Parts: sequence; structure tokens; C-alpha cells
Amino acid sequence: MTEPIAFDSEVDASGLTCPLPILRTKKALAQLQSGQVVKVITTDPHAKGDFQAFTDQTGNTLLAQHEQGDTLIHYVRRR
Repeated sequence: MTEPIAFDSEVDASGLTCPLPILRTKKALAQLQSGQVVKVITTDPHAKGDFQAFTDQTGNTLLAQHEQGDTLIHYVRRR
């Protein structure tokens, strides 16, 4: 089993569809310092690709994505 990822902020975007999980993540990242991590919980099946595109476009780092049933958990490090 992998080590849990430490995070500094958490966003619960369960039940929300694109673009709301990304917008809430962007807002949370704006409150963090460079290098800090936000954990985002989503249920939108398209969120996996959305977060990959978001981090590619913004220069933030997508550390990991985990599926737990219908829930996706994303860890994003602020650039």
C-alpha cells in the first residue's frame, strides 16, 4: 500500500459537475503557498481528465488520482 499524501487544504466537490470542481480547486490553490497541496474529492466521471488538463494548462502538479467506488480523489500541488 502506498503512503498517504499529506495535504494542506481539502475541497469536497462531490455532486458537482464540470467546471465547478476545477473552479473550486483554482480558488483553493489561490489561498495556498507554492508547494502546498490541495486534496479534491469529486464524483464527476469526467473529472479525471479535467484535472489532468487543468494541471497541464496551469503548471500545477497533479500528484495522484485515486478511485474509491464512485468517488475520485485528486491531489494537486501549487506551482
